[in-house]
Amino acid sequence: MRDRCTGAFVLAGLGLLEGRGATTHWRHAGALARRYPGVRVRPDAIHVRDGCFITSAGVSAGIDLALALVEEDHGARVARGVAQELVVYLRRPGGQSQFGGQVPVSVSEGPLRRVVEAVRADPRAEHDLPSMARVAAVSPRHLSRLFHAELGTTPARWVERVRLDLAQRFLLEGSGVTSAARRSGFGSDETLRRVFVRHLGSTPTEFRRRFATTDVGMDATGSGS
Repeated sequence: MRDRCTGAFVLAGLGLLEGRGATTHWRHAGALARRYPGVRVRPDAIHVRDGCFITSAGVSAGIDLALALVEEDHGARVARGVAQELVVYLRRPGGQSQFGGQVPVSVSEGPLRRVVEAVRADPRAEHDLPSMARVAAVSPRHLSRLFHAELGTTPARWVERVRLDLAQRFLLEGSGVTSAARRSGFGSDETLRRVFVRHLGSTPTEFRRRFATTDVGMDATGSGS
C-alpha cells in the first residue's frame, strides 16, 4: 500500500490480528477485510485496542491514539495539557468515530452507488436489506457482498452509521434528542441512545453537552436521554 495509515496490513500479514478487532483508514477498510477475512475490521473506529495490539485509522487518528495512551498512563490532566500544546481536541467531536458530519464513501458507479444515494436522500425511509436490494436491482446476498467489498461493512451497519452521523449533526445544531432521533431515521429516543452508547460510549445528551459549540438549552423534546 502506497498510502499512509495502513500499518494494520503489516500486522494482519504476520497473522497477529487473526480473530482480533482492528481498524485502518476508511478508504482501505474494504481491502483489509477482503485480504484478511479473519480480522474483525471496524471501518468507522478511530483506534482499536485488542489485546496487546492497537491500530489506528490515520495520521490524525494516531494523535488521538497517542493522547488516549497518555491519559491511560498519566491521567486526564496530563493528556489535556499535551492536547493544548498540540492545539487539538483531547477527544475529537464525534466521539470515537473517524467519520464526522457525513460518512465518506468512495463507491463506483452502479448498484451500490444507487443505494448510497437513496439512503442519503431519505434516511428516514425503510432501508432494510430487501428494500435496498430492490433499489440496487440485485439480490440481497449480492448487495451484501458489494458493501463488504467496497465499504468493508454490512448494509445495516452502514445505514446505522449514516443515521448516527446525521443525529450528531442535528444535536450539535441545537435539536432536542427526540427531534434528532426522528429526523435521522432512528424513530425513538431509546433507539438513538442505544446506538450512541454502542458507537460513541456516551448518550446523546452527554454528546451534545460536551461538543456543542453554542449554548443550546434543553427543549421539551430533549430530555430523558
